[in-house]
Amino acid sequence: MKAVSANPARIRAAWQGRISGCILGKPVEVLSFQQGLAGLTSYLEHAGALPLRDYVPLEKGSTVERLGKACYRGHISRAEPDDDINYSILALTLLEEHGASFDVTDVARAWLRRLPAGATWTAERAAYATLLANMDDEFVNGDEPGFDITLCSKNKYNDWIGGQIRADLYGWVCPGRPVLAAELAARDASLSHRGDGVYGAMFIAALGAAIPACPSLDAAIDIALGLIPEDSGAAAAVAFGRGIAGHGNGVERLHQEYTGLPPVHTLNNLALVVWALLSADDFSAAIGEAVAAGWDTDCNGATVGGLFGLTGQPIPHHWTAPWNERVGVSLAGQSELALGDLVARTVAVADRIGASHA
Repeated sequence: MKAVSANPARIRAAWQGRISGCILGKPVEVLSFQQGLAGLTSYLEHAGALPLRDYVPLEKGSTVERLGKACYRGHISRAEPDDDINYSILALTLLEEHGASFDVTDVARAWLRRLPAGATWTAERAAYATLLANMDDEFVNGDEPGFDITLCSKNKYNDWIGGQIRADLYGWVCPGRPVLAAELAARDASLSHRGDGVYGAMFIAALGAAIPACPSLDAAIDIALGLIPEDSGAAAAVAFGRGIAGHGNGVERLHQEYTGLPPVHTLNNLALVVWALLSADDFSAAIGEAVAAGWDTDCNGATVGGLFGLTGQPIPHHWTAPWNERVGVSLAGQSELALGDLVARTVAVADRIGASHA
């Protein structure tokens, strides 16, 4: 595959798509976890929001009202802080500081310096706890960890979705370089994940890198799929999502296939992401169907939104206008960033990586 130059318009659309998809899924995430697809569908039907093509309406007195109004249609003034966006910004900062040569210890230090432990969940929180319990005092300042850092990924959540949601930006900054994107995502994910938890991250990053250089999403998926083990659960999930794309009973088949998996596992959500990308003709349908299908709604909305943005199609104004290019974060020393600054920083990193890997 031939590498291509970073396209500021595509990177802007990727940020817009990821943030908009995250906002869309955020208010119904807990509902999806607690009440499953049936509860989510019931809420959206009652709110008159199916098919889902705009931000979620707030139904007064409902179980979701306790989450607050900031992510509901008519109440959005910025993108509220979320781990999906935190990790994209952490990846950007890591690349700014270390370039494409960072290693897993650099990822660990970035977490310790910038990521509040209270803003982590499942595999990330378990890895963070292991890191804190075992590291030498001076590790954060640059010393070697003083223990086997692979212990951080020895946790019961290491094949869940966390690595996958941290991967997007590695693809954005490597257009036409899916092998490098997959390698960067694997280094990041390996702090907390193993096996399919890493392969899902590699696939998403490689797909993001391939899309700008491929004639179709299918062609990009072929390339990304070739970079993970063909006998892995992640490869099977991609194949399953691809196989049911465009079928009217896709959501039902997804939930039948992955019955019993946690709603935040890599495999079910990866299959859903592929299905949503290939089943939709436009951005609104892509993120709308991804969120309405349940499981990890904000993560899937964000991943699908970011990948769709890379296709070159503009993000409709009704998705971007409400949050006014204001991006809330919960990282040390940061509470809100401007979309324009994030785009400029991402393009600069992509240009540097492109120049160093020419």
